Amino acid sequence: MRVGIQFRLFAFGSAIVLAALLMGWAAHIAWQRFQELTDKLTPSQIESFQTGDHFRATLQELNSRLARFTATKAPEEWLLFGQECTALNGWIDQQRPSLQTAPEVAILNRIDSTYDHYLDAATNFVKSLQASDSASVPPTSRAKVEEISKGLLTLAYDLRDAHRESLTKFLDDSRRSLNLFRRVMFGALFFLMAALASLAIMVYREMIMPLRMKLVESTAIIERQEKLASLGMLAAGVAHEIRNPLTAIKAWMYIQNKHLRPGSQEHSDAGIIENEIHRLERIVKDVLLFAKPSEPQFAVVSAEKALKEAQTLLGPPLAQMNIKLEVEPGPQALVRIDPQQFKQVLINLIQNGADSIMEDGTVTLRARTDTMRLKDKVREVVILEVCDTGRGIAPDVEKRLFDPFFTTKETGTGLGLSIAARIVEKHGGILQYQTQVSRGTTFGIVLPRVET
Repeated sequence: MRVGIQFRLFAFGSAIVLAALLMGWAAHIAWQRFQELTDKLTPSQIESFQTGDHFRATLQELNSRLARFTATKAPEEWLLFGQECTALNGWIDQQRPSLQTAPEVAILNRIDSTYDHYLDAATNFVKSLQASDSASVPPTSRAKVEEISKGLLTLAYDLRDAHRESLTKFLDDSRRSLNLFRRVMFGALFFLMAALASLAIMVYREMIMPLRMKLVESTAIIERQEKLASLGMLAAGVAHEIRNPLTAIKAWMYIQNKHLRPGSQEHSDAGIIENEIHRLERIVKDVLLFAKPSEPQFAVVSAEKALKEAQTLLGPPLAQMNIKLEVEPGPQALVRIDPQQFKQVLINLIQNGADSIMEDGTVTLRARTDTMRLKDKVREVVILEVCDTGRGIAPDVEKRLFDPFFTTKETGTGLGLSIAARIVEKHGGILQYQTQVSRGTTFGIVLPRVET
């Protein structure tokens, strides 16, 4: 697996974990807000919202009780007034723990202190009333009780409003928290789905699709190898059958040439026959090499050295055709090859490039390093390229480029590229090419790089 894919898989995995943690955090915050709302809205807390109304109603009842006592001076009325005042005072003290906000506590404290003043004023008023022996109420005492009572009623309304503001603020905070939770959840869910979709696309593009392509290529290669194996067996049998009589014909021609007079027509015809015999021998040799190539004898050599040896061998004859054979400087990369077989591959590719140029052109040899998939494994490779400035390969020819016995040359056998490809495969590499009509062709021999 390539490092880039590993990094992306790690990044996608981290993103998914982050999204899951974000969703968990949002759920935790929402649960906390729900618990706060549950604690806030307990029955005792709901009753606390009625504190102001209860106090106002009780105070009005006390005022009524005091008014009845003023009118009747009945002792039982004053006794009930005192009992209810004591009960209300205790009730005020019980409400303090249930209040949630500082304004509510402050108002309740004011009510508590003002209520004490109310009790004092009511007591003084009753004493003044009892001392006057009259049904008339002293104006100053009555006015003070009424004034304090009105202040307590106002504070009761303030306490009710403070309760309402506290509840409204809490509900608004809870609503904002839930809205934030909703946005975070939907955002995290969208992010998670996007990460999963991207992960699926990446896995399909980087793993499944190459495997499918590789499967198709492998199937095509297997079918091609089966055809080549069958064709190789047939070609080997035919080549052996041809080589025996061809050897006899060659020996007979050698004997006959001794009896022919040089310069005669018979001697000229014999020369043509000998040339055709040599051509047949070359074809038989190529057929046998294609049918059963010899096993390579490996050695570790410099890629640049292999290219320079090919330049030394083919440079002079190509120069006679005004074709330059150049070797570009490259990295000091080592490859494990059979020097003789590999020289045969380079000669074939260089000769094909020269044939495509015909004359006045350049064949360039170069070596470069790269990283690519080779034999089911991503590894460091060395690519030896043979670039020509020739006519390029026509599309109809490109389809059958590596087919055995297919050639566009009048004297070709159609086995050169097939043999070259098989030799490269035995070296653990592949033979690839790029071509443009009227621009030239580049063949690349991809081999595993040998570390120093």
